[in-house]
Amino acid sequence: MCAWSVAGQVPAAVPITIEQAVSEAVAHNLNVLAERYNVDVAEAAVITAGLRPNPVVTASLMRPDQSLVDAGISPYEQVFRTDYVLERGGKLERRQDQAALSKSVVALQIENTIRTLRLDVQSAFTDLLLARRNLSLAQENLTAFDDVVRINTERVRTGDLSAVELSRSRLAALQFKNDVRQQETRLSVAKNRLSTLLGRGPNGDALEATGDLRKDAQPIEYEQLRQRALEARPDVRALRADQLRSAADARLQMANGTIDYTISGEYHRQEGSEVRGNSYGVFLSAPLPIFNRNQGEIARAQVQTKQALARVHALEQDIGAEAKNAFADYSASRDIVETIETQMLAPANDVRTTTEYSYRRGEASFVELLDAVRAYNDTMQSYNEARAAYARSLFTLDAIAGKVTP
Repeated sequence: MCAWSVAGQVPAAVPITIEQAVSEAVAHNLNVLAERYNVDVAEAAVITAGLRPNPVVTASLMRPDQSLVDAGISPYEQVFRTDYVLERGGKLERRQDQAALSKSVVALQIENTIRTLRLDVQSAFTDLLLARRNLSLAQENLTAFDDVVRINTERVRTGDLSAVELSRSRLAALQFKNDVRQQETRLSVAKNRLSTLLGRGPNGDALEATGDLRKDAQPIEYEQLRQRALEARPDVRALRADQLRSAADARLQMANGTIDYTISGEYHRQEGSEVRGNSYGVFLSAPLPIFNRNQGEIARAQVQTKQALARVHALEQDIGAEAKNAFADYSASRDIVETIETQMLAPANDVRTTTEYSYRRGEASFVELLDAVRAYNDTMQSYNEARAAYARSLFTLDAIAGKVTP
């Protein structure tokens, strides 16, 4: 995502939108890439679950002492035997069901990881836009006071202003210069955080964001939000799938408690001093389920099924509280933005502009100018913070509802 300057040596930042940032993070974030391997592991488990038992082949050769053979007491013997286990109780199908459900759980867990990553990227992108806005505001204030210092220097030279007034203006300019430095640091930190989430590493210098802070015009309904969260959230769906997997495991353990039959076939070749002969045998064997009927594993699987259901109910309650809190933040931040826009921005700007004009004409004191500028700066910073909080609340509501689009 980097372009090169004319010199061909310094990487230039290429602006990206929030949609591009989310797509890049999903494709290149290292944590997501590592977790995707769980799908391959689950797929391998599905293959293993569909395998049948291997037959067992046994070959033996007995060669007694030659004197025993000559006396007809013991012949040479060659034995070939094969054994095969016949699984009963639908064990194969139960294993396949459980493995398939385990794979679906893994897929949903990755989807939930992507959901949280998307929210992290959107929040980091919002922080970057906020830092850029605050830096522009600080630079604007610094430029204005540098101009005041320049004018005051000339006025002191002509005897129209006292040296104390010039010192005050220079001190105020230094304060705004420090503010610029602080905002530059915050911008750099925001860039590094977003760059790490994108999988680029802490290389924020090669990253620039474009776009504005999100502000939806369409209001959001709480009940629709809560209902969609309970239906679409991948973590809820993952727990429900895990509950089904636990039930499938319980069925598998019950099937494992069913005894299996082993069918065997044997070919027996004997050779004595004067005679030779063959014998054949077919065998059927089965364990006697007197002590071990897989009771422990059946009980364990049944308890885990109940545990999975309890986790589903607990998460549903947590989502309800999470949705309610997030909706409260959304409502408050939306009202704050509206209040600042309709009642505070214009008066703060008018006061600053009027006081600055009056100060240049000598009709207002420097203290009045400084108060007006600081009031405007506080109002604008509050507005920027409110806009960022409003944007974050919108992204948080999307994440709670399980939406996949930025």
